[in-house]
Amino acid sequence: MSEIKTLQPTLLWKWFSQICAIPHPSYHEEQIAQFIVHWAKGKGFYAERDEVGNILIRKPASAGMENHVPVALQAHLDMVPQANEGTVHDFTKDPIQPYIDGEWVKAKGTTLGADNGIGMASALAVLDSDDLVHPPLEVLLTMTEESGMEGAIGLRPNWLQSEIMINTDTEENGEIYIGCAGGENANITLEIERKLNTFEQSYQLILKGLAGGHSGGDIHTGRANAIKVLARFLAKLTQDKPDFQFALSDIRGGSVRNAIPREAFATLAFNEDLATLQQAVSEFEGILKHELVKVEPNLSLTLKPVENADTVFSQNTTQKVIHLLNVLPNGVIRNSDALENVVESSLSIGVLRTEENEIKGTILIRSLIHSGNRYIGSLLKSLAALTGAEMTLSGYYPGWEPHNDAPIVGLTEKVYADVLGYAPVVKVIHAGLECGLLKKIYPDMDMVSIGPTIRNAHSPDEKVHIPAVQTYWALLTKLLAAIPAK
Repeated sequence: MSEIKTLQPTLLWKWFSQICAIPHPSYHEEQIAQFIVHWAKGKGFYAERDEVGNILIRKPASAGMENHVPVALQAHLDMVPQANEGTVHDFTKDPIQPYIDGEWVKAKGTTLGADNGIGMASALAVLDSDDLVHPPLEVLLTMTEESGMEGAIGLRPNWLQSEIMINTDTEENGEIYIGCAGGENANITLEIERKLNTFEQSYQLILKGLAGGHSGGDIHTGRANAIKVLARFLAKLTQDKPDFQFALSDIRGGSVRNAIPREAFATLAFNEDLATLQQAVSEFEGILKHELVKVEPNLSLTLKPVENADTVFSQNTTQKVIHLLNVLPNGVIRNSDALENVVESSLSIGVLRTEENEIKGTILIRSLIHSGNRYIGSLLKSLAALTGAEMTLSGYYPGWEPHNDAPIVGLTEKVYADVLGYAPVVKVIHAGLECGLLKKIYPDMDMVSIGPTIRNAHSPDEKVHIPAVQTYWALLTKLLAAIPAK
């Protein structure tokens, strides 16, 4: 971890190293929150937490900037906890282990937490610095963004005093985000009818090695969803080999709602010749490797023997589960009419679990427009009605409507062009930023989102580009110095 402290800018990387050392997955941000508040109060800053745990820190303007427009820097405290198969890591107790690999910082076997740890580190570095030029400053650090934006939802009005907000959750160097998709959880539940297991043997079907990634930012890339691929195989097995009788005793995949699942598992109980199943698995793996040769070069589909469970799903439940998951829409539903090369609406099943008496799945719906969310929700409710499942919608958060004419957008463009030597791209993204919720609570606040290049967020392949962090820091500090007088 000390290795990354040698990188430039020193203050930012010092803070990111500290953030990595303190566990902070969603719903477990208390330790890092207390550390930050204690540090801020020790520096003499105003530091307060609200009812849901969000942190607000205020720092006076640097000399000569007292009458300039006040600015809030915003980041979220939590990170997505994802580990590679075989990596033993307790995200609630163990530190992230970052390391340098060429021009990138990565983590050993887990997500890095550059989303949004680099943004948080940059805000804390600005607070920590004694020689930066900046207006009256606020830093807002929100709770539990990755699991439903609960901190932003619970933020109270009139707490912040700033007129401009700079969100730090962008993941592409040279881009300025001025709008984003809204989202909603679709929770699907199917009751399990069980029966005594009279089959002779059980094997677990294991799909792993998929790329995964962000279920908004990467949804257009063609990366495979492990849950959907597994369902496709089971449906194909049922249809192509009707004489091969089997029952499921378990099916699961994914671990967080906002990541494309990289792994999925199903346990099959059966009497028939194992060779029939092995042949089907081998053939299907070949099909997948042909179809996904570029986007999923590391996929594998294998079988391993497991102990026979006492009970299995009935044939009715087994078939319902397979066909429900196989027909479940997933991926891009529609591209935007108004914005070129931008996804308008999508959905992704992120988590599937078998419990004692029911199977539960969590799907994240995203859309730039409210009607898009409603349409996909309606699709899923119709599907549930046809299959006897229950479907509920929860955790809606609004999109962030772009305002190209906001003064901070033009100023950010100008400063970024000076830093880059070329014009940045101003765009709307198909991912959820807290700006949509924050804009609803603070409608008069102008907002932009910036950040360095981060690849494969929400997966253990996550990495942040070191030169892009230097560019981002130059942009952020020059932008703060360029904030106009009131």
